Amino acid sequence: MFIYLSKKIAIPNNVHLKCVSWNKDQGFIACGGDDGLLRVLKLETQTDDAKLKGLAAPSNLSMNQTLEGHSGAVQVVTWNEQYEKLTTSDQNGLIIVWMLYKGAWYEEMINNRNKSVVRSMSWNADGQKICIVYEDGAVIVGSVDGNRIWGKELKGNQLAHVAWSPDSKILLFGMANGEVQIYDNQGNFIIKMTISCLANATGAISIAGIHWYAGAGGYVEPDCPCLAICFDSGRCQVMRYENDENPVCIDTLMTVVSIQWNHCGSVLAVAGSLKASNSEKEFNVVQFYTPFGEHLRTLKVPGKQMTGVGWEGGGLRIGLAVDSYIYFANIRPDYKWGYCCSTVVYAYTKPERQEHCVVFWDTKNNETFVKYVKSLMSITTSGDFCILASKADDTHPQDAELESGSHARYVLILCNSIGTPLDSKYIGIDPLFVTMTKMQVIAASKEAFYLWQYKVAKKLTALEINQVTRTKKEGRERVYHIDSSPSAASDSSPDFTKAFTATRDPICCITATDQTLIVGRESGTIHRYSLPNVVLIHKYTLNNRASYLSLNCNSSRLAVIDIAGVLTLLDLEVRGSSGDGAGNQASAGDPSKFERKDVWDMKWAHDNPDLFAMMEKTRMYVFRDLDPEEPIQTSGYICNFEDLEIKSVLLDEIMKDPEKPNKDNLINFEIRSLRDTRALIEKVGIEDASQFIEDNPHPRLWRLLAEAALQKLDLKTAEQAFVRCKDYQGIEFVKGLGNLQSEPMKQAEVAAYFSRFEEAERMYQDMDRRDLAISLRIKLGDWFRVLHLLKTGSGDCDDTLLEQAYNGIGDYFADRQKWVDAVQYYPQGRNQERLAECYYMLEDYDGLEKLTAVLPENHQVLPNIGQMFATVGMCEQAVTAYLKCNQPKAAVDTCVHLNQWNKAVELARTHNMKEIKSLLSKYASHLLEKNKTLEAVELYRKAHHFLDAAKLLFKIADEEAEKGTRPLRVKKLYVLAARLVENYHEQVKTSQQSKAKGKTSEATSALAGLLEEDATSSDNHIVDNAWRGAEAYHFFLLAQRQLYEGYMENAMRTALHLREYEDIIPAVEIYSLLAVCATANRAFGTCSQAFIKLESLESLDLEQRQLYEDLALEIFTKHTPKDSHAIELAGSSEGAEGKLPTCIVTGLPIQEHQFWMCSVCKHCVLWKEIRKYSCCPLCHTPVA
Repeated sequence: MFIYLSKKIAIPNNVHLKCVSWNKDQGFIACGGDDGLLRVLKLETQTDDAKLKGLAAPSNLSMNQTLEGHSGAVQVVTWNEQYEKLTTSDQNGLIIVWMLYKGAWYEEMINNRNKSVVRSMSWNADGQKICIVYEDGAVIVGSVDGNRIWGKELKGNQLAHVAWSPDSKILLFGMANGEVQIYDNQGNFIIKMTISCLANATGAISIAGIHWYAGAGGYVEPDCPCLAICFDSGRCQVMRYENDENPVCIDTLMTVVSIQWNHCGSVLAVAGSLKASNSEKEFNVVQFYTPFGEHLRTLKVPGKQMTGVGWEGGGLRIGLAVDSYIYFANIRPDYKWGYCCSTVVYAYTKPERQEHCVVFWDTKNNETFVKYVKSLMSITTSGDFCILASKADDTHPQDAELESGSHARYVLILCNSIGTPLDSKYIGIDPLFVTMTKMQVIAASKEAFYLWQYKVAKKLTALEINQVTRTKKEGRERVYHIDSSPSAASDSSPDFTKAFTATRDPICCITATDQTLIVGRESGTIHRYSLPNVVLIHKYTLNNRASYLSLNCNSSRLAVIDIAGVLTLLDLEVRGSSGDGAGNQASAGDPSKFERKDVWDMKWAHDNPDLFAMMEKTRMYVFRDLDPEEPIQTSGYICNFEDLEIKSVLLDEIMKDPEKPNKDNLINFEIRSLRDTRALIEKVGIEDASQFIEDNPHPRLWRLLAEAALQKLDLKTAEQAFVRCKDYQGIEFVKGLGNLQSEPMKQAEVAAYFSRFEEAERMYQDMDRRDLAISLRIKLGDWFRVLHLLKTGSGDCDDTLLEQAYNGIGDYFADRQKWVDAVQYYPQGRNQERLAECYYMLEDYDGLEKLTAVLPENHQVLPNIGQMFATVGMCEQAVTAYLKCNQPKAAVDTCVHLNQWNKAVELARTHNMKEIKSLLSKYASHLLEKNKTLEAVELYRKAHHFLDAAKLLFKIADEEAEKGTRPLRVKKLYVLAARLVENYHEQVKTSQQSKAKGKTSEATSALAGLLEEDATSSDNHIVDNAWRGAEAYHFFLLAQRQLYEGYMENAMRTALHLREYEDIIPAVEIYSLLAVCATANRAFGTCSQAFIKLESLESLDLEQRQLYEDLALEIFTKHTPKDSHAIELAGSSEGAEGKLPTCIVTGLPIQEHQFWMCSVCKHCVLWKEIRKYSCCPLCHTPVA
């Protein structure tokens, strides 16, 4: 930071001031003094000029009111900012609370204890409570509306100071003897504070000030010290909280009268006096410190006795009470900021967040990109890139271990101009000073400096970047101690261990260009190294310690601003006296004699080594060859100086509302030669201007001349000027102009060149050259205007151009995602592709369907439309689109994807596609893997693969049968499977018929069908005996039903018929059932045969056989094993032509010629029986 005195206000009658306080919110300044003096002042800036903002704007007293009411010297003044109240107290103990009413201050409340004098008053952070301490130990806490909350006498204590904690839970009382005691907010004593800064101090001491920053403006970094306690002896301690065991201790070596934090707790001002070393004389000073005890600046103040200090709310000014004056000093803060690639990068803190908020403000497009960085230390910019230096996280990754084994505590992040991190480096040294060039980043601590040659990949992939970083590790990073003298021999890897060796003369600032590195040291010595191989070339000695260094564009001259704000120049290269004498006379100014005071910022021009701009107080000076131009009033920080233009940014204004930076806070200044040239061209003429530019050549001036000559169609001068500023396009343009014949045409072209498009268009139309106007608008992409021109012109307009215009407008809306508007233009431009996209975006599927219908076959947009329908699950429409563009495979894939297998199979069959089988089997196996057999059956059935479905169903039926639990379910499964086989037969038959239509007789085709079926089906037993399983379980269930219903004869006959199905139903079941039925029918002969069969079954174990034998013995001892009446067992079901059909209702063989036969399962029923049924008893087909 830099500070300088800017204003002084005298108090009438030479009344000495005792105290001063500046209201942070409303800007009022209250000062109290002898004889009851109390004044409230307000400084306000009045200016109409937008460029004059902040400190540069003239400020006047908009309020200067004397407040009558005190008789003795006013000793304490304190503001309550939340409620706009002022509380004052004098030497007689009288307290007055003042309030603002209609722009003036009036007494609101008065209180007088008459016993003692008030030593200190403090409002808490939210302005609700005030604590007043008297010299005799009395403490009163009152509310904002004047009520007393509590009071207490601290016996035997003389009170001097009071402070609230930020959360209002704790009160600190400073005693006259220098003790600080901690109480809670109810007045109960907690503990005495340990004052560690007074170690080995002697003599009587008293407290000069206690200030506890409440955190309203955020903290510089997490866990930042915020409670400052300072003693008149100059000793000071800054603590994180009231019982911090290791506070920051500062010895200011001065006699202190007052202290105060700035608005955001980043700077502590300590005011008092200092003895000059060579004499007894004291002079007034204000010292500025960071919360961590680093000294920032010293401000000397004239006068005899300083009594008070007060910061302005924004932290840009400070008010000092000295004798009978108030002095004002302006502060130029060290903002963390930079400028790269027309982007201003700046950081600020938010009260609610611990990290720094870094804003990348693209001033061209007025866009901001925000990035949060923990413990940010600095921002450095160069070219298109930016380096953020910060403390490394405790949780940072393992690669942060450096090669030397020391721990990396800091990180440098390389970002582009929108804040995207491109690379980062963990380093072991504290990057207090950072500078960067086009190729290197140089960071320095107090003892050493570190170089990192960064690489920025233009077109490398991430993988290649990693390889580059791995291979080029050697020599890309180097560390040098300041006391070493490096020669060209490069170190292989950075050794951070040597970087921590202490030095007597620490580094205080650095700067670099591509060829030179300059390092300044506290003694005033300056080291000059060559880059990129670091070699110490020279050491220079200055009288003062430098705080800012800057090299000009060819590294020949160094600008140095020392800690007192004095700017001097140092020639690094001796300038030769050869060359043109006139030029040398011009730059005859001697840099060694050059000196400017109160300088806080400067920048060299990028394109001229003798041109620089600097900020002196609130004025900007531009120097050419050490001659100043007339100053410009501004308080901006200089971003950039090139092309005879200075870009300056009003950071003070931006920081008032950092989230929304305003373009008004970025100011461009043109330097004198540019202004003069412009004036010459406008007022005198091109000839004289050309002569002036010859004497003061600069590409920017030549460009100005070229443009002026073009305006006047002086093509010769324009071409010469374009040649001088190396503008090839300009030269070509002038040549093109020369080839044009008509004057108006040239003027129109020039108007277009200077972006005056409306004018150019008007000129073209006046010449009746609508085509040129249209082509100009097409170049600009202004399709609305093209359309307008095409429609308004007389005569026919070009259809293709019209379509192009409609499409251009459609694209304009589509790019902005205004699909509804785009849909209206694309049909007119016949752009079906974009139209389809719009319908899709609008989810207008009807529109898409209509578009599919109107598009011709094989149109290139149809596949895209198919894809669109497929993504939203509209299978039918997708298939239509695909088929229309002759892509049956895509149609099938869509059906498969959307699980429309029957449709897929149908399509595959109609288009004779081979791969459907593999697709189906894939999906089916997927279902079977998941144990979804029935879904697989359904899939095959839908896909008309009846045989595969039947196989699976037979498998399920067999599994169920094995369980032997529910025979009815097993029958149903067998029936289903058999019906699928019937479907398969039907399918084969129809396919054969369709193949052989009209060629052969019915019989031949049926035969061919059967033959093909025979050839294709490897599962003959399934195809031929489809109904066997169903029959078996049908008769099994029928026999039992007949038995229970009492038809013993029929039951036995059905059971006898069951013997044919031993392959399906276990023999034990069949013969057990037969034995039961025969016994019930008194047919013991049949029963005996059943028992014989049972006893001979190999599937039974001995125990079971024994049981059967015992049972047989029991039955046949009582009954003879003979049937009661003859049963035609043999040949009963044998007819003349072989086997007779069995009736599926009664289980008896059918002897009659007339019977009913099912059309599906081909099973027979006696005529008299079928009348009772509406469905086939076996397969449940309705009876016709």
